[in-house]
Amino acid sequence: MKIFKISIFLIALSFQSFAQNRIQNLEKAFNNLLNDEQAKHAITSLCVLDANTGKTLFAKNEQIGLATASTLKTITAATAFSILGKDFQFQTTLAYSGNITADGTLKGNLIIIGSGDPTLGSYRYQNKENAVLTQWVSAIRSAGIKKIDGSVIGDDRIFGTQTTPEGWVWQDIGNYYGAGTSGLAWRENQFDIHLRPGSSTADEVKVVKTVPETPYIQIINELKTGGSGTGDRSYAFFPPYSNVAYLRGSWGMGIAKSGISVALPDPAFDCAYRLQDTLKRLGISTSQQATTTRLMALNNQSIPVVTQKINTISSPTLSEITYWFLKKSINLYGETLLKTIALKSGKPASTSKGAETEIDF
Repeated sequence: MKIFKISIFLIALSFQSFAQNRIQNLEKAFNNLLNDEQAKHAITSLCVLDANTGKTLFAKNEQIGLATASTLKTITAATAFSILGKDFQFQTTLAYSGNITADGTLKGNLIIIGSGDPTLGSYRYQNKENAVLTQWVSAIRSAGIKKIDGSVIGDDRIFGTQTTPEGWVWQDIGNYYGAGTSGLAWRENQFDIHLRPGSSTADEVKVVKTVPETPYIQIINELKTGGSGTGDRSYAFFPPYSNVAYLRGSWGMGIAKSGISVALPDPAFDCAYRLQDTLKRLGISTSQQATTTRLMALNNQSIPVVTQKINTISSPTLSEITYWFLKKSINLYGETLLKTIALKSGKPASTSKGAETEIDF
């Protein structure tokens, strides 16, 4: 019994020592941050609590009120877990209007009905772009459709037409981290522009290509070649729903990465466009160009009524989405969750109503 008590004491001592070492490491890391050149004129605050007891383990400037920035995402995630549930999944439905004739002609439209899933076509999950398109093509063929006398329509109505909240910075909006929400999000609402700097600062930067190809977008390149070591100082000025992007700033000589990621101006359109383009390459033609419910409403066109649903894609669970949401601080996910909890609470799908729901929670 004496040996047992000594063993318990030594284990407890080792745990205490381990905890103390971790706190010391935390304090050391925080002091390194404070001494960093970039933090010289900043005010930094940190408070770490024991999740089980609530005891303060480490605190510095903890009584100073500061803008929370992306740490507020943890509160949004917690609210979503409570209101939606950890196993919540978004659903994206492929359907058609009209009818299919004996020769396989769809006298109607293919309609992709979004529910706001921010992960559809994302490279982070199984439902990558090619996997989604392959699944849709299989469903279209299984329905017996060989030709479409109509178009592919992206239905993004669930979130309305305001993709970004009031007050977002113009310099951010056109870039990947400033990508707004969409009722039919696609590939995390971004695409890539590959760039090549000149051989001197007097040379222009060359736009090599976009990935994927976006022939419906006009890129006005005003980028200057930056000096060696200046890196990426480029910005895309690209309003939502526009088809003209201005690239401004500089792209440094010797930069390692291939280019920049830019926000998609109309994710629902790009989604419909990709499906229509895929069908065309596989020999399934459409008589009209890809469009969206928003564009149809602008042109005073009536939205077709769904005749038959042929495929549904479920997003990863909220637990999986939240892992990447918090690990990479993805703004698109946070904005989408705000709108989704507002809807779940019976309110309009807006950022302000989502924030109101979160505050109430």
